[in-house]
Amino acid sequence: HLLLFLLFVGPFNCFASYSRATELFYSLNEGLPAGVLIGSLARDLRLSTAGGQRPAAPQPPLSFTLASRGLGGQYVQLDNRSGELHTSAVEIDREALCMESSGATVFGGAAAVSSSPSSESCLLLLDVLVLPQEYFRLVKVKIAIRDVNDNAPHFPVPHIRLSVPENAPVNTRLAIEHPALDPDVGTNGVQTYRLQDNYGVFTLDVEENESGERTPYLIVMGSLDRETREEYVTVIIAEDGGTPPLVGSATLTIGISDINDNCPQFSDSQFNVTLYGNSSLGTHVATVHAVDMDLGSNAQITYSYSQKVPQPSRDLFHLDESTGTITLSSKVDGDTPRLHRLIILGNGPGCIPAVITVLVTIIKVMMRPPEVVPRFIANEAEGVVYLKELEPINTPIAFFTIKDPDEKYKVNCYLDGDGPFRLSPYKPYNNEYLLETTKPLDYETQQLYEISVVAWNSEGFHVNRIIKVQVLDDNDNSPVFSQQLIELSIEENNVPNAFLTKLHATDADSGERGQVSYFLGPDAPSYFSLHKATGVLTVSTQLDREEKEKYRYTVKAVDSGFPPRESIATVTITVLDKNDNSPRFINKDFSFFVPENFPGFGEIGVISVTDADAGQNGWVALSVLNGSDIFVIDTGKGVLRAKVSLDREQQSSYVLWIEAVDGGDPALSSTAKITILLLDINDNPPLVLFPQSNMSYLLVLPSTLPGSPITEVYAVDKDTGMNAVIAYSIIGRRGPRPESFRIDPKTGNITLEESLMQNDYGLYRLLVKVSDHGYPEPLHSTVMVNLFVNDTVSNESYIESLLRKEPDISIEEKQPQISIEPAHKKMESASCMPTLVALSIISLGSIALVTGMGIYICLRKEKKHHRADENMEVQMPLNGRLNLHMLEKKPMEISNI
Repeated sequence: HLLLFLLFVGPFNCFASYSRATELFYSLNEGLPAGVLIGSLARDLRLSTAGGQRPAAPQPPLSFTLASRGLGGQYVQLDNRSGELHTSAVEIDREALCMESSGATVFGGAAAVSSSPSSESCLLLLDVLVLPQEYFRLVKVKIAIRDVNDNAPHFPVPHIRLSVPENAPVNTRLAIEHPALDPDVGTNGVQTYRLQDNYGVFTLDVEENESGERTPYLIVMGSLDRETREEYVTVIIAEDGGTPPLVGSATLTIGISDINDNCPQFSDSQFNVTLYGNSSLGTHVATVHAVDMDLGSNAQITYSYSQKVPQPSRDLFHLDESTGTITLSSKVDGDTPRLHRLIILGNGPGCIPAVITVLVTIIKVMMRPPEVVPRFIANEAEGVVYLKELEPINTPIAFFTIKDPDEKYKVNCYLDGDGPFRLSPYKPYNNEYLLETTKPLDYETQQLYEISVVAWNSEGFHVNRIIKVQVLDDNDNSPVFSQQLIELSIEENNVPNAFLTKLHATDADSGERGQVSYFLGPDAPSYFSLHKATGVLTVSTQLDREEKEKYRYTVKAVDSGFPPRESIATVTITVLDKNDNSPRFINKDFSFFVPENFPGFGEIGVISVTDADAGQNGWVALSVLNGSDIFVIDTGKGVLRAKVSLDREQQSSYVLWIEAVDGGDPALSSTAKITILLLDINDNPPLVLFPQSNMSYLLVLPSTLPGSPITEVYAVDKDTGMNAVIAYSIIGRRGPRPESFRIDPKTGNITLEESLMQNDYGLYRLLVKVSDHGYPEPLHSTVMVNLFVNDTVSNESYIESLLRKEPDISIEEKQPQISIEPAHKKMESASCMPTLVALSIISLGSIALVTGMGIYICLRKEKKHHRADENMEVQMPLNGRLNLHMLEKKPMEISNI
């Protein structure tokens, strides 16, 4: 942008008269996809032609560039050449772009040119530079974003509550404080409200203020009565003006508030009561009860005597102003009137009192009944005695005094009712009785007892005094688990916070003393959780059976008594196996060294494999993936065997892949590489490749100089190591002067030792022994080397006839010996004899102590050091004559040189 500014600062000053600022106005709907054409700047600026005439000279192409890519630039794509303006991949959301915009101008079409934008439009402002300099101008592009109905109305709260007094007149208007919101504008915003069910007494109206906000009002259309119905629940629905319209809803609860529109009422206007004249003080006479349909303070009722009730009646009968209970408050005597008319008023706030008349008739009794006067020792209230459970035996409850008011008759008493109670005379007093317990009370067995102290005189007159004994609960019971041993199981690899079980313990105590809380014992792992209130046991992490299969810990159930009591249960969790572990070889690569010619189905080695899973998932089957025609493996023991005897000369090593498959579903597997290396055994004698026949011969000229190489014996051994180290020696000679030739024990080269004389002409036959250094016994081959010393070969048939004759060669009988001859110095074999004997003895002793397999490995490692400095010749004794035809060898395919 800075570069563009610098390039055009000068031209702005020089060509100001040619530059113009232009405004273009477009409009388009929000939410359009990428690539929608907004407008063509070149067309709308009329830059494609120059007055309809072809320009005299070629003009440079137009270029359109956004001066800056601000907020608006991300929503459009401008073609630099054509000037076409398209929507970009960033979708335009009018509500997010112009949160404070209150309206929009609607133009025809998806994108159109307007002469001027609306003042309420949501605008995108772009600055476009038109280049080159001949056409330069700054174009201000204003794009009005039209609203589409892409938002449904929604209420800010899901539940709206409104209170209406029950005496609200018809057409009462109540504003709903949480109107619906709609980010869209204009007709796409909220237009109307309605009720799903108006119950015939409500409707909605909408008022719009100066700023265009619409507020719904609830209008009362009928009379309300809280005593008939105190609440109405319906759904308020907001609807916008789009096509199609979108709606939103919330629950509307209309509560009817109470007013004091009801007064107390008695169900009867009068009732009659009969009272015996010998009734004791406090005797219940009657209870009046009025009803007020209102609520709260509007329904409070008090009771009082009318002014028409005479004072003697007021003194004789006590009226409880709260409960309406009438009791005898004075003793009835002979002067007491026999009929009392009690007019009682039921008073409510702001109401005319309700009236009821109670007619009390007193029946005169000539003999007064016995009196039972209690004096309570235990806590007592309104005739109910309260005792704690587990109180000791013989806990005193009350003293009872039994007497005859007239003092004429003998009075006895007894206890009537079931329960662990006893009423007995209290010595030494007369007519005094003690009520006490006979055994501990148990709240969990029975909470309330009702007993009667019955007194009767000699005339048979009975009086009952009812006593209620309420047993108070104590924290004497511990929580009890439904199971003392809770056995659970869960599959391994469980999801975190997995549900295990819900513990349940009960406590026979009441109230807080019977509320049970659950806790993990100190031996529980930290990743187990136990909800204190619900007893839900969960595990927060994944369990791995291979890491730990069984868990055992304690849980506690504790009540809320003081002091608290608890009980303990044991939880055992068995983690069930899943096939989540592949078989595992103890090594990824196994190597076995096997001597060749190992017998078929002999044990090559054991492949050890494990699987951490259990049961069927941990059962492993082994198989050979390749080479199954030669090798076989024991599935159960993992023993690898070869079906046939193995020959190192045919193949020196084998690479097998063993697959281990477990018994899971689906099954898991793994593979291991097995390398079988065949150790060489000296089972191949040296093979003479040259000379190819015992019948071949070579012409040696008499002029050959001493030390000249004549020929060579070349042999190979298919074995390896020391088994393939070859030594050459001449064990038999025949000729005019046979000692004239010698052989190199290491290379097999035959050289002339002395000059040949005239009398040395003729056929020389050398029997060469080719021997390896194998263990436990070297193997050898022999070959006949024929040399014909002469100037020419004039009669080949004669020479061939000589070759066919059986040679009379004496075998040199010598003890086996090894001559060591450094390369830089020649030593006579006779001078090395003591050294060779000593080395032979040492070698034989070493062979007896070391296993054959170890010697093979050691000799292979050391052969390079010995071959460089030692010249070895082995001479083996042979018996007298040889069948040379049996010694003839034919060349074979060389497999190891």
